[in-house]
Amino acid sequence: MNTFGRNFKITTFGESHGKALGVVIDGCPARLELSEADVQPLLDRRRPGKSTLESPRQEPDKVTILSGTFNKKTTGAPIAMIVKNKDIRSEDYEALRDVFRPGHADVTYYEKYGIRDHRGGGRSSGRETLARVAAGAVAIKCLAQHGIAISGKIVEVHGKTRLQEIEDEIRAAQAAGNSVGGIVELAATGCPAGLGDPVFGKLDAQIACAMMGIGAVKGVEIGDGFAAARRTGSENNDSMTATGFTSNHAGGILGGISTGQEIVVRIAVKPTPSISKVQQTRDVGGNEVTIAITGRHDPCIVPRILPVAEAMLALVIFDCLLEQKRYQ
Repeated sequence: MNTFGRNFKITTFGESHGKALGVVIDGCPARLELSEADVQPLLDRRRPGKSTLESPRQEPDKVTILSGTFNKKTTGAPIAMIVKNKDIRSEDYEALRDVFRPGHADVTYYEKYGIRDHRGGGRSSGRETLARVAAGAVAIKCLAQHGIAISGKIVEVHGKTRLQEIEDEIRAAQAAGNSVGGIVELAATGCPAGLGDPVFGKLDAQIACAMMGIGAVKGVEIGDGFAAARRTGSENNDSMTATGFTSNHAGGILGGISTGQEIVVRIAVKPTPSISKVQQTRDVGGNEVTIAITGRHDPCIVPRILPVAEAMLALVIFDCLLEQKRYQ
């Protein structure tokens, strides 16, 4: 399951402390103007070390397009992109070689495969998401040709909604050797009606799958989401007039198919599991131990997850747009 998509298909590869990470895209239309300059801005938003509120790991995350373009235009062939790891400090993880970190995938990877990469989590690291962002940048450019735009914003961090309060909350958690989570909202504007396939290929189901595929995401809402459970039908239904819908409680999707309205998605992002506070855990031998994780980690993943979530939403919508063209 390292491949995502049906028509615009991506396969990501690489580990947190490996030589490089990257992605192969298959299904990108030909003659799209594409260069590293189109991909780099989204990667720059995701990369670490931009502020004291992020992991201090200094990675330039400079992307190189290896194949699939000629004279800065796509050829229809697979597009391969790679980003080399530069600032690796694997020695920071040596004490965790045989110890499972609470809240991480260490124990589940070990139970599934009988082996794991203890250096920053290997494939389960959040660093894997840079490959998705690179692919998402291409999807975003493709969508722009159809008048579709993707955006995202932070709704709250640990219950705080104002920018200064959010920054203060993250700094307080950082100073305490702890971490905080939050909520992010995404929107896709300009989507035509008709995207999505019943019954199991519903657009909202595909979006939920894409969002839950991001390691830190623990919940997804489409439109008003869980608020709908506290309403009556008359309050929650989106009435229609001759000129269109009068509200958008459904978040732009009905019956798993886009309505032509703005598509609205919210995701719940958990606190960073790597914290320096002492925690109870066990090692590979089943012995109980306590750990205090050192190294370079984000006190809050929320700001850096924005471009990742935007990329995943773009991948789903463009994939569905290509699917819809089969019926037209």
